[in-house]
Amino acid sequence: MGVQPPTDDTDEPTAIEFGLAALDAKLGEETIDYPATAEEVREQAGHIEVPYDSAGHSVTVAEALEMATATRFDSEQELFNALHPTFERKREATANSLLTQLRALVPF
Repeated sequence: MGVQPPTDDTDEPTAIEFGLAALDAKLGEETIDYPATAEEVREQAGHIEVPYDSAGHSVTVAEALEMATATRFDSEQELFNALHPTFERKREATANSLLTQLRALVPF
């Protein structure tokens, strides 16, 4: 997913990547040979911080793998499919927090 941040200048806006889009961009820097186990992915990319919402809240790949049910991935797409529910749960939990709701009311 991606969201364009508000901007006052006329330059082309940049997109904020989060969730699977951010994971895809960051995994491009790592070499993971598929098929791979969750442990192999954790060793290669567990340190990577992935934002899961437009506010910049993030989770490491290792933490996301802990919350996922799959333990083996035959392709990068299978890894993304397994981690997607984790990012969505984290995003929804943050969006429903009282602090987030209060921040939405403040115009700055």
